[in-house]
Amino acid sequence: MEEFYIQKHQSISLLVSSISELLEQCTQNGSLEVGYYLKLLNDLHSYKLGFKDVQTFVFSRKRSVLLNLVGLHYSLVWLQIEPSEVLEALHRNQVSDREVCVSWFKLGRWFYGFRLHDEHRSRRVSLRNLVEDKDDEIFRVLHRGAVHEVLRVCIAAVNTQCSHLDATED
Repeated sequence: MEEFYIQKHQSISLLVSSISELLEQCTQNGSLEVGYYLKLLNDLHSYKLGFKDVQTFVFSRKRSVLLNLVGLHYSLVWLQIEPSEVLEALHRNQVSDREVCVSWFKLGRWFYGFRLHDEHRSRRVSLRNLVEDKDDEIFRVLHRGAVHEVLRVCIAAVNTQCSHLDATED
């Protein structure tokens, strides 16, 4: 029975490592386009990882803050884990204070036949604040991706900027 758990542990470790490698391949200049982010989220779901697996293998200081964010989003939205449990797991693994910058570019809307200026928004937020505040705007942008009026979404670790977008805060 012990061998079964060891094999299971190793296989999950390999799956998360493959997701981490894919993340590194998709990351350009420290930033990740939302299409790749959503693919990583779907990959976690297709591997049927449970919350214990996410806590052990994804919420790790050895992993990228971007992978920590994917695990956080997966836990809250797909696994529907209570925010307090996710927050506790982030604290326990010492990743709750890691920060990301989410930037998006929206087309200006039409107003009485005139097109208003395009809008660039950028938010810098810690993983803890994402869970505590349940920042709907950021989660909505991350979950929807680049659709409708939002042309581009970029996620970066706080010390880097999204390529082709100026990472300025509102």
